[in-house]
Amino acid sequence: MSVNAWIIVAGQPAVGNLIAVARSVGGPVGAVVAGPREVAETVAAAGVDQVVWCPAADQRPPEASAQAVAEIVAAEPPRVLLAGRNPSDRVLLGAAAARLKAAVLTGAREVQAEGDRTIVLNAVFGDIAEEVVTVTGPLALLLDGGPVPPGTGQNAPITEKSAPPLDVRVIDTRTSGFDQADLAAAHRVVGVGRGLKAQGDLALIEDLARALQAEVACSRPVAEGLNWMGKDRYIGSSGARISPQLYLAVGISGQLQHMVGVTGAETVVAINTDPNAAVFAACDYGLVGDLYQLVPAITAALA
Repeated sequence: MSVNAWIIVAGQPAVGNLIAVARSVGGPVGAVVAGPREVAETVAAAGVDQVVWCPAADQRPPEASAQAVAEIVAAEPPRVLLAGRNPSDRVLLGAAAARLKAAVLTGAREVQAEGDRTIVLNAVFGDIAEEVVTVTGPLALLLDGGPVPPGTGQNAPITEKSAPPLDVRVIDTRTSGFDQADLAAAHRVVGVGRGLKAQGDLALIEDLARALQAEVACSRPVAEGLNWMGKDRYIGSSGARISPQLYLAVGISGQLQHMVGVTGAETVVAINTDPNAAVFAACDYGLVGDLYQLVPAITAALA
């Protein structure tokens, strides 16, 4: 089966958006997975046509499979090559794109195929502007992975591809002191900003997130200025970009640098004391009021 699009996956099966974009250009869609077998199985059930699995050896990160991934893709060159934004995905996409001598775009919003041309609406300048790019030849796209899609009931065949990995090993792992978040795979996200008065008050947000079965995220100052959360949890033009079913912004003013990170959300709800906050111009539903009153009330209502 000739593949028109390859999706590269390194360890996390957050591929819902990648599959949707790959399908938009037409033709069969394959996935190359560098990581655990269970990740390959999840991707195989997510709606692709075939999966090639590169097993990860002990103490070897997904990046060690870069050469093998590039060889798999080059053996059956696609029209479009796609990967998510986490660091391992970026490395593998870069290796495969270099082998294909593909054009690389990192801000694609819409992709369509017209004859031998691939036309991309691409975000630039921190997502505050857009450009239309026309590519003839192989194209590599770095995108938000999107949540893990539900199983289709039909699993794509998985082919194991063993190849000598690069001599790269993990010799030490140090925790940042924060729990790691996979915001790209979250169906619901609660984001908190400078409207929160103290780090201890994060318990209010965490209680609400548990009631919603949501991940907790934040605006950049909460992670990089106050250091209340890990940097993997901040959303914005230089942080995570998410596409959950629900995004609840609590005490976030709604500046452009933050809101570009949630343009893919299906529904945005905002809580802010300032009725003129920018976030209210970008949300679907807004609550004007004190988060210290509204958040516990919403949590109690969801119990």
